[in-house]
Amino acid sequence: MKVGILSASVSHRAGGIYECVRRSAQELQNRFLPSVRVYGLTDDYFENDREAWGSLGVSVFQARGFKPFGYSPDLLSALLSADVDLLHCHGLWMYPSVASLRWARITGKPHIISVHGMLDPWALKHSSWKKSAAGMLYERRHLKGASCLHAVSGSEVNSIRRYGLANPVCLIPYGVDVPCLGTRTMDRDEKVLLFLGRIHPKKGLVNLLNAWHHVQGTQSPSKARWKLIIAGWDQANHQSELLKVAKELGVVSSVNFVGPKFGSDKDALLRSAHAFVLPSFSEGLPVSILEAWSYGLPVLMTPECNIPEGFQMGAAISIGTEIERIASGLNELKAMGEDELVSMGIRGRQLVQKRFSWVAYTSQLYAVYIWLLGDGHRPDFVIEA
Repeated sequence: MKVGILSASVSHRAGGIYECVRRSAQELQNRFLPSVRVYGLTDDYFENDREAWGSLGVSVFQARGFKPFGYSPDLLSALLSADVDLLHCHGLWMYPSVASLRWARITGKPHIISVHGMLDPWALKHSSWKKSAAGMLYERRHLKGASCLHAVSGSEVNSIRRYGLANPVCLIPYGVDVPCLGTRTMDRDEKVLLFLGRIHPKKGLVNLLNAWHHVQGTQSPSKARWKLIIAGWDQANHQSELLKVAKELGVVSSVNFVGPKFGSDKDALLRSAHAFVLPSFSEGLPVSILEAWSYGLPVLMTPECNIPEGFQMGAAISIGTEIERIASGLNELKAMGEDELVSMGIRGRQLVQKRFSWVAYTSQLYAVYIWLLGDGHRPDFVIEA
């Protein structure tokens, strides 16, 4: 079996999608498929990330014209020349969807699409006119023609159905690597609450800063001082807006913007944190939270992050997207003792080890590939309309 994996970006610019595509492709090649090929568009970050792909064959192509669309005339011909048996497309709304659609029509072979939260209601409202136009021109046909759609949560399955799609949907949550951890030292004088991800309006960071301002006078029983670190790559100049808000609120002394962190820098940052926050308006399945749990961090997150198991296991504090509900969650966090913080983080790490591994993810994905190629039964985690 020869499988092609297609993503608009194959660098860390794609955030959680990059990690999902890279690690799943590596595990598929190591465990099941000796012939896996990855295709994507090149960008300013790819050369720095090339080594992280290891022995995988990754082909990148230059986009032309309007960059957000990612038109690349060489992409389709490369897909056709590769003669893969199945194509797995990650993400929507860009030219790779057009190439995937045309590839499927020319070859008559199956393709699967991972939607990565891009059909969630909030995501569809953001730049809605562009997505409506893309839907009419190509994306609806691309989605409707897919042999199977991939969702990472029950909420995402519902979003797929609300968009009017009756395709089979495989429900497979992402995996995450679990690092080795030593004993975490709890600083009694200062603790770190970490946000790590794209600096984008959907992450709810404006409301987080306002909530942070509201709780600045609140002291925890241990009298520890909390600081907020916001790490990640800026998108659409949103960080400038956040810096302005922080200055207006007078919280710049307790909020640090540290830019994007990758590799060993990211590892060090996660090891230095004491808790993690994601007040997002919309997510498919946020890899950042899974990574935070893998490092034993307690988490503050919204229900829109679509990991209800975190609340059920006592690994997360539920916050809303509104300022008042985020502030309530921050106060709850600050009131927790050190033993409570550690215990909550341990429960999150155990959840990741049990539920969100790359072995489980790729085993299920491989079963879907086999089924789509007619060599196996429909897996029981594939949901028919």
